[in-house]
Amino acid sequence: MAVRTYKFNDTTQLSPHFNVKEFKCKCGGSHDILISDELVDKLENLYAKLNCSKIIITSGYRCSNHDKNVGGSGTGQHTKGNAADTCCYGQDGKPISSKIVCCAAQDIGFSGIANITTAYQYTHVDVRSGSKWYGDETKGNSSVTSDFYTYFGTKKESDSMEMKGIDVSVHNGVIDWNKVKAAGIQFAILRAGYGRVASQKDKQFENNYAGAKAAGIPVGAYWYSYAVTPDEARLEAQVCLEILKGKQFEFPIFFDQEEKKTLDTGKANCSAMIRAFCEVLEKAGYWVGLYTSRSCLSTHIEDDIKTRYAIWAAEWASKLNYSGSVGIWQYSSKGKINGISGDVDLDTAYVDYPTSVKKAGLNGFAKQTAEPTTTTKTEPNKTVTVSVQIGDEIYKGTLTKS
Repeated sequence: MAVRTYKFNDTTQLSPHFNVKEFKCKCGGSHDILISDELVDKLENLYAKLNCSKIIITSGYRCSNHDKNVGGSGTGQHTKGNAADTCCYGQDGKPISSKIVCCAAQDIGFSGIANITTAYQYTHVDVRSGSKWYGDETKGNSSVTSDFYTYFGTKKESDSMEMKGIDVSVHNGVIDWNKVKAAGIQFAILRAGYGRVASQKDKQFENNYAGAKAAGIPVGAYWYSYAVTPDEARLEAQVCLEILKGKQFEFPIFFDQEEKKTLDTGKANCSAMIRAFCEVLEKAGYWVGLYTSRSCLSTHIEDDIKTRYAIWAAEWASKLNYSGSVGIWQYSSKGKINGISGDVDLDTAYVDYPTSVKKAGLNGFAKQTAEPTTTTKTEPNKTVTVSVQIGDEIYKGTLTKS
């Protein structure tokens, strides 16, 4: 990615959480600022991975003189616009330990990483080319490890679960779901239909639902939208509900917003349509979400949508170039899966929707409750007098009924 040049007084917003002015050299001079696009992208990924409340850039770009004045060589990564010294803060407002930050930065792919102080509060990150540098500046300037988890004795936990999936419609023809299951597919998102008329139900939806369920593949559904107003989106939602009735879905029901005429209505209206559709389905007891392209998430969707609903993002590439949180990534439209003729869309899920959906009692499932406890009703003791005749003798006594 490019290293860009900005004027010393530039205040361009580089990304959701970082501005040019944060990277300005601390020397106080009026020289230009160099900032790498890759550095900013990875800082956003670090922000999301650690669920930060903020990241303070304590040192970004440095001119050669300033780099020497603070102990550098005058030609290091800071002078190239490739580096930043950071202090990351959690949602509790407290600094996140550099031990944790170093491990997270390693996972993200920063090529230069180092703890800076003995208090483990500040962390250096950079996007240098060539060999990696994993350092600990309290112990000098040499690389100290090839794995920060081992170095700091930190247990590595998976950032998220991953499930391999597909999404299908009538365009994929008749599917052999047992072969699909044998091919390792763990979930499927089925097109339920499109538009505002019940006759626009996907002609393979019933077959796909029955086949996937019989093969033991968890499913979700999506509704392809042609709406251009919130009222039209509500009508689509009502038709969708009729199609879904009586079925159970382990994955969310997604509003598919990608039509050009829809996107041309603008960001505010697109977001209003998403809310309108999702509100109808939520009131009916469904876990809902949005399917759209990665680029549209940035340009056509307001921020509250991105955190309020499940996000299924499409970007047909080797990685998802989106710093926000997504539940499912559609990474290819040219997949080959045994049991399906031709190309099929491929997806990766990062959220355990089946567990959450069932626990919440949504999408046709009954809400899970604790095991019922057995109680015994206790009645007061009752004492009665009885007479028993044995031969010529009569015996009297009492019996207690409990």
